[in-house]
Amino acid sequence: MKNNSLSQILLKLLISGIAVMFVSWLLPGVDVTNFTNALLIAIVLAFLNTFLKPLLILFTIPFTIFTLGLFLLVINALIIMLASKLVDGFYVNGFWSALFFSIILSITTSILEGLTKSDNKRINH
Repeated sequence: MKNNSLSQILLKLLISGIAVMFVSWLLPGVDVTNFTNALLIAIVLAFLNTFLKPLLILFTIPFTIFTLGLFLLVINALIIMLASKLVDGFYVNGFWSALFFSIILSITTSILEGLTKSDNKRINH
């Protein structure tokens, strides 16, 4: 693994941790005790999204097709709820909080990653 790709992975985890802290501050029904837990949540979510989410999508293809892809939001919420069970210091108050958390987290992470990519382009040119 190249040093550059390792630094990109670490940067993405840092961005995800910041986004987790921000969204938990913004959204009632979600609580993260500290930034270390936010980083741990980012790692757990990355792991679950890499290994578990594809299996869930595969097993739920009929539901996903029938709901025109909206069932993927349910899968995301379930993954957030599982992460809350796995990480002490991360509390999600039910399905709807997990659903809104996953949506807002995706948007926030995308914005932050977009900002860092534009900064990297300015630095490299």
